[in-house]
Amino acid sequence: MDSFKWIWGYMKKYKYRIFFAFILVLACSLTSMVVPYFSGVVVDQVILGGNTQILLPIIGIMIAVTLARSVGRYSFQIILEYVSQNVIFEIREITYKRLQELDFDFFDNNRTGDIMARMTGDVEAVRHFVAWVTYMVFENLAILVFAVSFMFCVNVKLTLLLLCITPITGCLAYKMTSEVKPTFAAIREQFSRLNSVVQENISGNRVVKAFANEDYEIEKFSKENVAYKQRNLESSAIWEKYLPVLDSLAGVLVVIMILAGGIMVIHGSMTMGELVSFNSFIWALNNPMRMVGWLINDIQRFNASAVKIIALMNTRPKIRNSKNSIKKDRIKGRVEFKNVSFSYKDEQVLKNVSFSACPGQTIAIIGPTGSGKSTLISLICRFYDCTDGEILIDGINIKDMDIRKLRQNISVAMQDIFLFSDTIEGNIAYGVPHATMQQVEQVAMAAGAHDFIVSLPEGYDTIVGERGVGLSGGQKQRIALARALLKNPSILILDDTTSSVDMETEHAIYKSLKSFYKDKTTFIIAHRISSVKDADLILVLENGSIVEQGTHNELIQKKGYYYSVFINQFGDFDNLSVKEVG
Repeated sequence: MDSFKWIWGYMKKYKYRIFFAFILVLACSLTSMVVPYFSGVVVDQVILGGNTQILLPIIGIMIAVTLARSVGRYSFQIILEYVSQNVIFEIREITYKRLQELDFDFFDNNRTGDIMARMTGDVEAVRHFVAWVTYMVFENLAILVFAVSFMFCVNVKLTLLLLCITPITGCLAYKMTSEVKPTFAAIREQFSRLNSVVQENISGNRVVKAFANEDYEIEKFSKENVAYKQRNLESSAIWEKYLPVLDSLAGVLVVIMILAGGIMVIHGSMTMGELVSFNSFIWALNNPMRMVGWLINDIQRFNASAVKIIALMNTRPKIRNSKNSIKKDRIKGRVEFKNVSFSYKDEQVLKNVSFSACPGQTIAIIGPTGSGKSTLISLICRFYDCTDGEILIDGINIKDMDIRKLRQNISVAMQDIFLFSDTIEGNIAYGVPHATMQQVEQVAMAAGAHDFIVSLPEGYDTIVGERGVGLSGGQKQRIALARALLKNPSILILDDTTSSVDMETEHAIYKSLKSFYKDKTTFIIAHRISSVKDADLILVLENGSIVEQGTHNELIQKKGYYYSVFINQFGDFDNLSVKEVG
């Protein structure tokens, strides 16, 4: 019932339209009884009775009613389609807005295919329910009630005899409902798995081709596709068990009507016209009995989809504003970590990290893969909350700051670069949509991207492919860097931003960036010593802890992890002084 209450919450604003549509459904159901009723009248009074004068009026009434019924059906179908489209529009808007509110943890733990299934197939199942299933259930019930009422008026005995079949139909329909419900949940889950495989394959098609692994991907898809087919066949097996019986019971009605009705006509307890009317009314009993199985399937499909959409809508982000969050339009950028620890899925990623950074300073973070470098800067942006300790910005715990305002003052050039299917200008200006072309070119020059951009046929109007396909790794990094710079943040975070460019280009980029560093707190994550050696403070992370910190020269003199990395990258400089190698 929760699913029906939920969908009514969106439908009730259109309750007057829905009420009018259902009045039309009721009227159409009632008028569908007119033709069968007058068919019997024609037989008794015109064909057998010879009263031809009433034939033309009866035909006129039947034609008028049929036309009116057609107009009525068209009208209520259009009304309910209008309602369904508006309801689904609102659900999509709310669902997508909720997706934007959810934090990294949700996307870490949910497959993209499952999320896409909720936004597409599940939403379509809800639309189908609102636009078609609702009126079909009501129409079939109305037709059944009107038909039984008319049949009672014609002949009570024969009607009661025919109604003996309906309890059996109701019992079978109930059993079918209970058995088919879990199969739709299984179908929906498997569909999301299939969707995930396709999405991953499309996104990673270059990797697949690079490793000549097409056969493996086809096999992986086939496995999920077979499982999806199997889930549908399991559901179909239930239909096969019940639908033929339900259809057969509907057919039994015709047999009973012909046998019992024929006997009654022979014995004079029923006229031939009444038997003809009964024959015409029999579809009104048959059709609901035949449709009950299919409608149950659609209702259960809706229920399975609605549960998934409701679950998404009810998901709340773990990273939320406090009740009295502090909103600062502009922060200065003083960052302080106080004994910060962070655990993810029972694994401790950071352990008792403490340091401070002031505006105008550049903090470099270096360390082996998996040491927690990217996690550390994710905590500054509050993509995750630290498990222990506290992070202060301008002396305020970031948990007490408005999340949106906090992130508006931070700009990140992420390690995992994502470019939208848009122009290069649009990608650079993503964070500042109203930026002038001059501003875009200025940050592109600072990021070392301007020269290669203007060399493209369309220049800044060049459309880049999905995820930046069509550009080299270094070009994508420089566009991402320009995007981060244009935001003019108080805190600038560069996560391995120049790893795909040569050292000469890297040197030129960092030289041009010095003017941007003046009043900003800058964090640089890198593996190259050349990227971090000029930083005011270098943090060396290993296994989630700061094992070394200091300037380039100080760390060289300590001859620890930093020194070993330096030697590996620049060779044996034992015979050189620190000044020469620095």
